[in-house]
Parts: sequence; structure tokens; C-alpha cells
Amino acid sequence: MSTPNTTTVKILDKDYQVTCPEEKEAELLVSAKYLDKQMRGIRDTGKVIGLERIAVMAALNISHELLQPNSESDESNTADESVKRLSSKLNSALQELRQLKIS
Repeated sequence: MSTPNTTTVKILDKDYQVTCPEEKEAELLVSAKYLDKQMRGIRDTGKVIGLERIAVMAALNISHELLQPNSESDESNTADESVKRLSSKLNSALQELRQLKIS
């Protein structure tokens, strides 16, 4: 287990300092990029004004995505599928981030 280090993430053009273990930094960056994308989408609709309101709406949308059940799954399978979908999205974003670092 490594010691925590401070990483800067940018969300809606604002820098935030976040402490996380070094081995989790790539995952943090992917999460921040995903959150930034969600918040920009909400802001760009023009229907929600204010950083706090945009953040709450993004959190609700992300929570909804995570908890979306499959129509034919029972509750435990739904949670497993949600984790698999989220893991797949994170893996795709990590690959994209790695490609950006290579470029």
C-alpha cells in the first residue's frame, strides 16, 4: 500500500486538490473527467444555473446510472450488472487516458 499523494483534477475549469493513493491516481483522473463531462452537459443545457446545483444534478444522474436495474434481473444481479457496466466504462476511459498520455 503506497502513501497518499495529492493530485490536481480540473472540473468545469476549476482545479481541485485531491489526496489519493498513487496506484489509484489514474482511476481518480478518469472519475474526474467523467464528472466534468456530466457537469458540462448539464451546464450547457442552460436549464441549471450555479455550480452547486449542477454538481447535485450530476451526482443524481450518475447515481441513477449506477443503480439502473436490468428489466429481467433480480436485485443482487442488478447490483452486479451495475458494477460491471461501471467497471466497463471506467476501463474504456482508462484506455482513453493512457492513449492521451502516449500522444
